[in-house]
Amino acid sequence: MAEHPVVKTIYAVLEKDIRINLHRFPITIVMQNGDLVLTGAMESVAAKKLALMIAAKSHGVDRIVDRLTVTPAESMGDAEIRDHVCKVLLGEPALERCAIQAVPAGPIETGGQMREPGATIFVAVSDGVVTLNGEVPSLTHKRLAGALAWWVPGTRDVVNGLEEVPPEADNDDELIDAVRLVLEKDPFVDAGTIRVSSKDWVVTLEGLVPTEAMKQMAERDTWTVLGVKEVISRIQISH
Repeated sequence: MAEHPVVKTIYAVLEKDIRINLHRFPITIVMQNGDLVLTGAMESVAAKKLALMIAAKSHGVDRIVDRLTVTPAESMGDAEIRDHVCKVLLGEPALERCAIQAVPAGPIETGGQMREPGATIFVAVSDGVVTLNGEVPSLTHKRLAGALAWWVPGTRDVVNGLEEVPPEADNDDELIDAVRLVLEKDPFVDAGTIRVSSKDWVVTLEGLVPTEAMKQMAERDTWTVLGVKEVISRIQISH
């Protein structure tokens, strides 16, 4: 069967983007019943999101089926990943009033003495894909939980189905607040030296950091935040 012209166009664009690295991390793109289906293991969260963004911008694409995952930093079984995610969420002070429950087994636990009514995060893992469901007090809590799940080395993808109760209107300011919080949570990033701005979900990072490793870590952390479409890094290295 001949390759769909939309698929050929998307492949051509992806191959030119060095951040995606299709030659080392190839993916499969097909049209199925009018849907564009992307499948494969990519190098990073950034590569996954960029590929999806490029596909979404392509003319003739109405719906995208995202089956892309990320090559994990460390090989872990599902139960081990789930335990790590639960432990990280339980240890996060900002989530101390949320109950954490492993699925399909495990008691409900909470990091604090008091918890918000109904504020429960259910953690399930299948084939390295972490799924978060339940309710949290705000969009920021939702985004923080998702980013922390991405930080577990064995995680291949995060499906964030958490609902903020009561519902909140999302916007760039909300996204900026979440990115700042995530950067502050990373012990390897000096968040005070990085300025964060966002327009139409494209986040720009600016500032001066001491090492290339910290620059890359800040960029990676930002990509893990739900809603970030692209990251423009203008972070400089001090000498």
